[in-house]
Amino acid sequence: MTTTFSPASSLESLLGNEAESLLTYQAKISKDMLHLPGADFIERIFVNSDRNSQVLRSLRQLYSTGRLANTGYLSILPVDQGIEHSGAASFAPNPIYFDPENIIKLALEGGCNAVATTLGVLGMVSRKYAHRIPFIVKLNHNELLTYPNPSDQIMFGNVEQAWNLGAVAVGATIYFGSEESSRQIQEVSEAFAHAHELGMATILWCYLRNDVFKQDKDYHLAADLTGQANHLGVTIEADIIKQKLPECNGGYRAVAQATGQKYGRTDDRVYSELTSDHPIDLTRYQVLNCYAGRSGLINSGGSSGDNDFADAVRTAVINKRAGGCGLISGRKTFQRPMEEGVKLFHAIQDVYLSKDVTIA
Repeated sequence: MTTTFSPASSLESLLGNEAESLLTYQAKISKDMLHLPGADFIERIFVNSDRNSQVLRSLRQLYSTGRLANTGYLSILPVDQGIEHSGAASFAPNPIYFDPENIIKLALEGGCNAVATTLGVLGMVSRKYAHRIPFIVKLNHNELLTYPNPSDQIMFGNVEQAWNLGAVAVGATIYFGSEESSRQIQEVSEAFAHAHELGMATILWCYLRNDVFKQDKDYHLAADLTGQANHLGVTIEADIIKQKLPECNGGYRAVAQATGQKYGRTDDRVYSELTSDHPIDLTRYQVLNCYAGRSGLINSGGSSGDNDFADAVRTAVINKRAGGCGLISGRKTFQRPMEEGVKLFHAIQDVYLSKDVTIA
């Protein structure tokens, strides 16, 4: 049986001193400009696109599974960290997740819409679970065994392999801003086109990666730069965009000032009329760059820490109120006992099920 936040104070206690600001703020960009999540999202957005009937069915399967089924929102378990952050760093806190089956069990018990993980994990258990929960095959990864450690996304699998094991979607990462980004854009664009031909949906991790983005702040998390990354992602027909929650703004200006060279192109109205320093405004600018919400924005849950439940709920509130379509949370859930991981997923999902959390 689905449960949601019962007393409003449960949510407010997790948000702490930010509760009033996060729950009552009205965004600078009107929600009327956006295509917002809802039970009819696929019919409103994708039926008139170039996606074929098989892709529509795959998208419907994604949006119709788990506790958030038929709400227009997504709760996804991603576990590519065994490669991206090494198996030891990822699974030593909870070694049961070296076994791929436990990854799938967590997604099922957590009421997730889907599980996004590696070709090897999904291939190992596909016959037992592909019909029980949507599979998203993450095609490329950055591995940390080569010396010196590289910072590049390389293909570990292909679209046909994902299709053969029963996946409904493929995922990939592009490190926008890196020296390798041009090659990655071409590789992922070709893979996404092939995935659509075979009837699978596409999800893009739109991450920034360049040391020049680290100045007085970490502008890898700047709304203007991540927003442009999102805009590039939807240009290669990502159906869903995964992005880190923005924490600052002004990345274009910071890079230009630090290097003494012109960098990119922006407009002063981005910083005066389209955003503010409020996290909902910063995230809404990310949504705006996802074709005004036509491609759903899911924000990542971030690394595990001392306040995982509060941090995850805060991120979910910001994403939902900004017009995003969900959360993709990995380490916060699998680096703890499975029972606690399930509870954390339910806490996230309760935000999207709660009528008290409205679009700003």
